[in-house]
Amino acid sequence: MTALDLSSPVAVVGTGTMGQGIAQVALVAGHSVRLYDAVPGRAREAAAAIGARLDRLVEKDRLGAADRDAARARLLPAERLADLADCALVVEAVLERLDVKQELLRELEDVVGEDCLLATNTSSLSVTAIGGALRNPGRFVGLHFFNPAPLLPLVEVVSGSASDVTSATRAYETARAWGKTPVACADTPGFIVNRIARPFYAEAFAVYEAQGADPATIDAVLRECGGFKMGAFELTDLIGQDVNESVTHSVWQSFFQDVRFTPSLAQRRLVESGRLGRKTGHGWYDYSEGSEGAEPHTAERAQPPAYVVAEGDLGPACELPALIREAGIQVREEEEDHGSRLVLPSGGQLALADGQTSVEFRDVVYFDLALDYRRATRIALSASQDTSPQTLSEAIGLFQALGKQVSVIGDVPGMIVARTVARIVDLAHDAVAKGVATEEDVDTAMRLGVNYPLGPFEWSRRLGRNWAYALLDDLHLRDPSGRYAPSLALYRHAYATDKREGSTS
Repeated sequence: MTALDLSSPVAVVGTGTMGQGIAQVALVAGHSVRLYDAVPGRAREAAAAIGARLDRLVEKDRLGAADRDAARARLLPAERLADLADCALVVEAVLERLDVKQELLRELEDVVGEDCLLATNTSSLSVTAIGGALRNPGRFVGLHFFNPAPLLPLVEVVSGSASDVTSATRAYETARAWGKTPVACADTPGFIVNRIARPFYAEAFAVYEAQGADPATIDAVLRECGGFKMGAFELTDLIGQDVNESVTHSVWQSFFQDVRFTPSLAQRRLVESGRLGRKTGHGWYDYSEGSEGAEPHTAERAQPPAYVVAEGDLGPACELPALIREAGIQVREEEEDHGSRLVLPSGGQLALADGQTSVEFRDVVYFDLALDYRRATRIALSASQDTSPQTLSEAIGLFQALGKQVSVIGDVPGMIVARTVARIVDLAHDAVAKGVATEEDVDTAMRLGVNYPLGPFEWSRRLGRNWAYALLDDLHLRDPSGRYAPSLALYRHAYATDKREGSTS
């Protein structure tokens, strides 16, 4: 099954931001595009807005003037749904209400030809449920573009329970012909991206609610240690707190209030207060004129230790001993393996976050997971009230000697980056095991859809087969609500035999 021929007209119903963006994508690809909106005059206004954006593309030398003129000639506002009768594809981008979408599609089915592909751009509703209103739901699929559609490459092609394979394939190939990167996805709450991305927000909010750290510090650690482009608090301020919470609530409800997707009470209070982020001038942060930006907690300078003793395999932090040596600090190797840790001159220990708390052990400081310990510019440390000041000072000085800024947070099991990545990896394994998408498509979706530095399976391979499972299992022991219970898929992955090595690892 091939993509739609460029001679085939495409229609977009709903002329808001997403509708205009999708129409522009199809138009620039070479199709004739019909715009329809139930509100009189909106389609013409949208056509004018798209024309203005094409002008800006010409000004930026991203589109030729002749191509712009040809595209404008192919863009036609429609006064009636009947004007869409000869279209080969109709994408609806109307209000996110099931009844509204179903009524529209029933009307479209009476207008378009039998071979017309029908699609929804929904981000939160069930494609199966929307298509359930159709006489022929086999020709109905989800085409979930990301905002802004002309710029972001990802398109989730969602097959409802009744979608024909030929329909999904045609939609997939058409998205690719339009210059997008499509991923195939089963109809599941949140599809790929909005399902697997929930922990990125949820764990940041959980650390904040536990008074482990303030938003600016959590965001800085996610960016400068975890490698994420934005922190959870600044990103939800950009998205809109109401929009982000709505998606979280929809996924939670659709999974029958599964505790793994529980919304944040702190975010609920923010929405109730009307502090919705940048669009209202205040969210987690204050954006009003003259306001000072919030600064992350950064530890004062401390004296680095003269040496450290490396015991055991530091796993994902195995490059640290080499970095410490490069900083001119002696690293002594302990022949006997008493665990995976660095021992400081004070006798205190440094250990990679593992889902346990500092208060459970004598004089332990945990450090967070980093995407790349050499390139990371900030490291989070976690200590309890029982950690000696000398041990904490040596730990701070050690990482400062490696050129890192240090943020000391509360005694939070799993810290910030480690627990976030572990949960993302878990949901990714669970989704693939349940037939939502392939590993490759999950990684592609998370890198392109939300700009993660690595896909979940890339992370999983880098961190080691058992790492995420062990951390979540530790967290589950300390919070037996089920929120951190590792999935069966992650358990199987952790303990499966690697046939290349002939052992579990």
